[in-house]
Amino acid sequence: MIKINTKSTLFIIASLAILGTSCKDKTAQDAEVLAENTITKKPIRSVLTAEEQADMSPDEIIGRLKKGNENFVANNLTTRDHSEQRRLSIIGQYPQALVLSCVDSRVPVEDVFDLGIGDVFVARVAGNIENKDIVGSMEFASAVAGSKVVIVMGHSACGAVKHAIDGTDAAAMGMNSLQSLLDEIKPAMENIAGDNRTSKDSKFLYDVIAKNVYNTVVDVRTQSPTMQRLEKEGKLKIVGAFYDMETGKVSFLK
Repeated sequence: MIKINTKSTLFIIASLAILGTSCKDKTAQDAEVLAENTITKKPIRSVLTAEEQADMSPDEIIGRLKKGNENFVANNLTTRDHSEQRRLSIIGQYPQALVLSCVDSRVPVEDVFDLGIGDVFVARVAGNIENKDIVGSMEFASAVAGSKVVIVMGHSACGAVKHAIDGTDAAAMGMNSLQSLLDEIKPAMENIAGDNRTSKDSKFLYDVIAKNVYNTVVDVRTQSPTMQRLEKEGKLKIVGAFYDMETGKVSFLK
């Protein structure tokens, strides 16, 4: 028969209770510290200045955009005081880049590159194709407002490219303007190999999206002697990119 020492048992129980309370207190303290640190983390209030824009090279800007995309992929976006940034931006704007993106609502350009108010110009059109108004906007951004990078960014599962590949007859449905847009994308299918050459062929779809981006970059250069000159002088870079909606990653295309 095992004898139980009552005093010893009571001492052990009391000790465990104290230890449990201490652990709970420590956990609560850690939570309070974490919450305090989160609250006291100061958001960015400033906006880009003319001096900061002038000091950055095109390559440095691209590097910053890549780092911003890494933050987006890691779900670690910079905290910003949008009210203060909005107020400060009234004085003027000095964006570092212009991004031509598709209209797709699943491509939040500023978030994708972890950017705030006044950081970037954004132009949108289905299929991220160019036209005179878009090129004119790019000239304003670069030659007038001082932006040093122009990005043409396509994305995965692009609906406009899918319809162009599959030969959707928008004109027959009374959408002549949409038909004109799809016709602008179709040249990207030329000389692209594919097993069945439909939008269901994922590799073929990616290749056409990438070729469409490439075509747009070439067309932008062709249509704007001013931007060609800025590129030759090293003051501007016009580049293509691809946004993967599943991973959130942006790949810059060669």
